[in-house]
Amino acid sequence: MSIRTDVGSARRSPITKAVASVGVLAAAAAVAGLGTFGNFTDSTTPVDATVDTGTVSISLTPASSYATVPVTAGGFLPGDSSATPFDITNDGSVAWQSLTFTSWADTSSVLDSDPVHGLQLGLQSCSESWTVAGSGYTCGGDVASLYAGPIIVDRALAGAVSLAPGRTDHVLATISFPATAGDAYKDKVSQMSFRFTAVQRDATTR
Repeated sequence: MSIRTDVGSARRSPITKAVASVGVLAAAAAVAGLGTFGNFTDSTTPVDATVDTGTVSISLTPASSYATVPVTAGGFLPGDSSATPFDITNDGSVAWQSLTFTSWADTSSVLDSDPVHGLQLGLQSCSESWTVAGSGYTCGGDVASLYAGPIIVDRALAGAVSLAPGRTDHVLATISFPATAGDAYKDKVSQMSFRFTAVQRDATTR
């Protein structure tokens, strides 16, 4: 009986395995059937988009043929002044947030260190180019004062038209020596440097 039991088990085993295999195949077929579906799609016509960066650029040039940059003024006496016209142009492609003028002394003396009786500076912007008038210059259009005060300065120039791309400030820089200066200012020398700095406008959301 023991032998028959072994034989019987051997005969039934293939059937059991076959049935189990069929069941696995059936389940796989069912899963494959669930994964089959239809799909419709659509899309728009491509849209061309170009993004580029702007250029911040500032140009400082002599005004016409009679102006010189840098400025040289010697032999000043109390009450004297010297004027030089030049152009500041926004030759970039974007607006500036600000235009800053900075001056400092490479060689310093009481001429630049005294803000009251020392050298004074005036910056005026004309809507047109400055023209020679006698020993000075005249503006045939509108004049705006950009700065007036001690020659040592670091500040933004409010009202500059060159904040906009393609615009130019026709500037007349006037260095003056106050009549109140006394003997302490004799034989003094100051060597100055001037710089205009353009700062880009704030970023925007477009």
